[in-house]
Amino acid sequence: MPYVDRQNRICGFLDIEEVENSGKFLRRYFILDTLEGSLVWYMDNPQNLPEGTSNVGSLKLTYISKVSDATKLRPKAEFCFVINAGMRKFYLQANDKQDLVEWVSALNNATKITVPKSGEQVAHNTTEACVDTSGAMKQVSYKTEIIAGVPITTTTQDQNGADRSGQRKPPGQLPYYLSRSNQDQSVIKAGYCVKQGGVMKNWKRRYFMLDDNTLSYFKSDMEREPLRVIPLKEVNRVQECKQSDLMMRDNLFELVTTSRTFYFQSDSPEEMHGWIKAISGAIVAQRGPGRSAASMRQARRLSNPCIQRYTYCNGECSTYVLRSNPLSFVPVSCSP
Repeated sequence: MPYVDRQNRICGFLDIEEVENSGKFLRRYFILDTLEGSLVWYMDNPQNLPEGTSNVGSLKLTYISKVSDATKLRPKAEFCFVINAGMRKFYLQANDKQDLVEWVSALNNATKITVPKSGEQVAHNTTEACVDTSGAMKQVSYKTEIIAGVPITTTTQDQNGADRSGQRKPPGQLPYYLSRSNQDQSVIKAGYCVKQGGVMKNWKRRYFMLDDNTLSYFKSDMEREPLRVIPLKEVNRVQECKQSDLMMRDNLFELVTTSRTFYFQSDSPEEMHGWIKAISGAIVAQRGPGRSAASMRQARRLSNPCIQRYTYCNGECSTYVLRSNPLSFVPVSCSP
C-alpha cells in the first residue's frame, strides 16, 4: 500500500512496463512528490541504495492528463492501471485492488493541483525537465524520449541485470524449490524485507520465510540455502521499533532474541504489522499464550532427563542421578 514518508511524499512499490508494449513488468520503488511536482521511481527504496544513486525513471506531474484502471485494457496484467502522459501511456501493476485504488486516487489528486494555467508555464517546465535530464545523463547512462513535448527519462545502465532481478512475482510467492510435496512444515508468511547487518550495520534486502518453528532469510527467493535460521524458541519479543526515528527509517520493526536484536524494514505499514502479527502468532502457537523464551528455557531444564532421586536407608542418605539411559545409575554419597 502507498504510505506517506517523513518528507510527506507518497511512496510504495509498483511494477511498471518500462518498455512500451513489451508486456514485461519490473519491480520499482515509486515516490510521488507533490512539492517537486514529479513522480520518480528507483530500483529499490533509496534508503537501501548507495548515497547519490540516481532514479531509474521520472515523470513531471504537469504532463499527466489522467490516471485510470486498465484492467480491461490489459486483462492478463492483474491490478493494472495506466498513466496517460501526452502520447505515451505507462502501464503499472499494483499489489492488490486496494493498492490500485489508492495509487490512482493519489496520482489524480496530485495532478489536479499541479496542472499549469498558462502555456508559458508549460514551456518553462519543459525546459527545466530537459535540463534535469541532461544533468542526469552526465552521471548515469539514460535513454530520453520526448513524446508530444513530454521528456521521459529511463536508465539504460545494467539493463539485463535489472530485468533479471526486477521481474514481477506474485505477492508472497515461495522459492521455486519449496513445492508442497517437500515442505516439512507449513509456511505461514513469506516475502521481502530489508535487514540491518549484525557487524557492518548496513541494510540489505532479503527474502524471509516464517514457518511453525523458525524465521529464515535468504539472499533472494531463488536461493536454496538460507543465510540464517532464527528459532522462534529464542525470540523474546517482536514489536514496532522504538528507535525508528533515530534510524530514520519507515516501517521498522525489531525481533529481540536471547543473543541479538534484529531490525527489519517492511515496504509498507501494512506489511510491517502483518509480519509482527504473523511472528507473534507463531510464537503463541508454539509456546502457548503468556510464555516467554525464559520460561521456555526453565521448562526445558525441568524436563531434562537427568533427574536426582533420594533414598534413605538406616538414617543415611544416598543420591542417584538417573541418566538418559534409565538402567544407568550413578551413586553419589552425602552426609545426613
